[in-house]
Amino acid sequence: MPELRRDPIVGHWVIIAAERARRPNGRPKDRDPPPPGPCPFCPGNEDKTPPEVFASGRPAHGLPNGNGWRVRVVPNRFPALRIEGDLDRQAEGIYDRMNGLGAHEVIIETPDHARRLTDLADAELTEVLLACRARVLDLRNDVRFRYILLFKNHGPSAGATLDHAHSQLIALPVVPRQVLEEIQGARRHHELKERCIYCDIVGQERRDRSRLVYENDDFVVFAPWAPRSPFETWIVPKRHESSFEAEPGERLAWCAQALGTTLRRLDAALGDPAYNFIVHSNPLRDGPSPSYHWHVEVRPALTQVAGFEWGSGFHINPVPPEEAAAFLRRVAG
Repeated sequence: MPELRRDPIVGHWVIIAAERARRPNGRPKDRDPPPPGPCPFCPGNEDKTPPEVFASGRPAHGLPNGNGWRVRVVPNRFPALRIEGDLDRQAEGIYDRMNGLGAHEVIIETPDHARRLTDLADAELTEVLLACRARVLDLRNDVRFRYILLFKNHGPSAGATLDHAHSQLIALPVVPRQVLEEIQGARRHHELKERCIYCDIVGQERRDRSRLVYENDDFVVFAPWAPRSPFETWIVPKRHESSFEAEPGERLAWCAQALGTTLRRLDAALGDPAYNFIVHSNPLRDGPSPSYHWHVEVRPALTQVAGFEWGSGFHINPVPPEEAAAFLRRVAG
C-alpha cells in the first residue's frame, strides 16, 4: 500500500507509491511511440479498466461498463493512494507516516481516441466538468478525505502517460501545503481589508485589461501578475464562490466555455503545447469561505525547473504576462 511521509522540517507530505513505476509508458519522451496494445480508455475496452464509478450519456437501457457513454470515470489502475483501509498514523522516532489512504480516479473526457480536450464543443466540455463535480460531491461523503485535487496532464512533458484525452482527481486525507498557503494569504487580505483578494484581482484585471485574455458572463481569463512559467493563465469566476463543487450547472457551462477558449488559444499560439491545469478549491471539511475563491490554473510545460528554482523557490519566467496575454488575445479561440 502507498504511504504518506511528513517532512519534519517544512511539514509537507510526500506520497511513496512504488506501484506507480509500473504504469504504461511510465517515463515517456516527447517522441516516444505510443505504448503497444489496445487503448484501455476506448469504447469496447471497458474491461481493461477497473469498474466505472460514474458514466454519462449512455442510453437508459445501456449496461454499466459497456458502450454508449460520453464521459466515463474509473479508478486509476495504478493509484497514488488507495481507498481501502484507514490512516493508521504512526511515529518512527521524529518522523511521521500514515497509510496512503485516498482515492485516485480518471475522468475519460471523450470516447473518441483522436479527439483532444480542445476539440470538444462547449456542451461536451460542460459534461466533463459536471462529471468532475459529481465525483467530488460523492467522495466528499467519505469523512476520511479532506481535500480533492482535480487536474489534467496533457502531453508527455506535462506528465501524461496515455494519449486518450483524460483528466484525474485525487482525494487526500490532508490539505496540501500549497493550498493552505493560498488560503492563509487570502485570509490575511480579508482580515485587513474585509474583501476577497481574488475578487479584488478579478476587478483590477478587468479594469486594467493589459493581462486580460478573455471573459464571458461568469468567468474571466487572465495572465497572473507574477506567473511562474510562460503563458500561465488563470480562469476565475466573477461571482465569489469558494468551492468548485458548489457551482450550479449553468455556471459550469460558462466555465467550460472559458476553459475551452483558453486551451484553444494556447493551442493556436504555441502549437499543441504540453500543459497542466489544476482546479484550486476550498477544503472539503471547511464551510463556505468569504476569503477564498476557487479557480483554475493552466500552465503550459514550456520551461524546466532547474537548480536555481529548486534551491531558491524563485521561478524565472522569460515571457512577461502582459506580452503573453496580448499574444493570446490576438489568436482565435
